[in-house]
Amino acid sequence: MTNVKMNSPFSKSLNGFVNEFFNELPTAVGKTFREDVLTNPPVNIEETPDAYQVSISAPGYQKADFKLGLENNLLTISTEKQEAELTEGNKFIRKEFSVKAFKRSFTINEKIEAANITAKYDNGILTLELPKREAAKAFSKDIEIL
Repeated sequence: MTNVKMNSPFSKSLNGFVNEFFNELPTAVGKTFREDVLTNPPVNIEETPDAYQVSISAPGYQKADFKLGLENNLLTISTEKQEAELTEGNKFIRKEFSVKAFKRSFTINEKIEAANITAKYDNGILTLELPKREAAKAFSKDIEIL
């Protein structure tokens, strides 16, 4: 009996297809998409009764790497981080660690007390506290019926 093996493009396993797709993603996708979308750090925005809290996951930076600015109701958070120089004789087989510059901007409205915005960087998370103005804070009280 003779065994015949047929090579068909549809005979790839799902695992092989997924691995091939994701291994080829950086070369298959345009540079601007990779740099603009995939390198911007994720942001969480949380509202409390007294403030808005903006948290940015940005591990690998130092506090001095961040530049925060507010101009015409536009809050801008940016970094510029230089890659470490390779020493002579080192050769990377695979290099996936990277810390790149990014810039994120958020429009704030009149509900924010802009003069009192604070920021702290701890354990790879940059947290900005945007306090609400008194008029913007939620007001509630029980009303007695007479």
